[in-house]
Amino acid sequence: MVPDTRPDTPEGTPDTPSAVRPRRRVLRTAGLIAVAAVIGLVGGTATGYGIQAERAPTPLPALNQPGLAYPKPLPKGEEPEPLSAAEDRQVKANGDLRKLLVPRPKGARAHGVDGWESLAEYASVYDYPGGALEFQLDLGIRRVASRTWRTGEHRYTTVRLVQYRADAGIGAKELIEDQQRYARQEDRSDSNGEEIRGSRNGRYFFYPVQREAGYLDYYEARAYIWRGDIAVEIYIEDTRKIAENDIRSLAERQLGRL
Repeated sequence: MVPDTRPDTPEGTPDTPSAVRPRRRVLRTAGLIAVAAVIGLVGGTATGYGIQAERAPTPLPALNQPGLAYPKPLPKGEEPEPLSAAEDRQVKANGDLRKLLVPRPKGARAHGVDGWESLAEYASVYDYPGGALEFQLDLGIRRVASRTWRTGEHRYTTVRLVQYRADAGIGAKELIEDQQRYARQEDRSDSNGEEIRGSRNGRYFFYPVQREAGYLDYYEARAYIWRGDIAVEIYIEDTRKIAENDIRSLAERQLGRL
């Protein structure tokens, strides 16, 4: 029988190698260091806030700084000459809109409105006047000037200038784009419209002839352009075919007056 050479261990004490016992002190030391770090961080933050609170507030830079203006103003004596009344389109647009209407051709007879057209009269040319008037008010319509004349036996021509408030956005553009989309719809016009020379957005359209027993044939051509806050609508109606040059040249002349 091999004698028991282990040292006596007090009763109830775990028989654990002495090499394991120091780890408890290491873990306890690491925990104390972590707690101290947290306390130091919180204390440093609180001290920083206290110091910042005692300082006088730093004034913000002035909002109005002429040196930051862009674009930079030209030196005195190098400013461009102001536009003349003939060159400034805004002077024309804010003047008498009736004077911008293309004049009646020689020999043509006045027919219908020739000058200012009320909003109610303008809305009445649409299929649904009430909806048309509401639509125009939403676009910011300002005033309407129109001129209608008669040439030959059955030809009627109408030129209308519809002006919108400048602060309302892009009313003229929206109206013309809406009319052009409508003209391109199926069974409306013969084509997608032809571009009006000198205009990036103007187009003219020819509509299919309308024939009905007991009535004369009905031909129609339209042109739609916008320039700034003014929309241009041109209508030619006849019982005979309308030449392409008739609607195109009229649209170009009216555009030139704007």
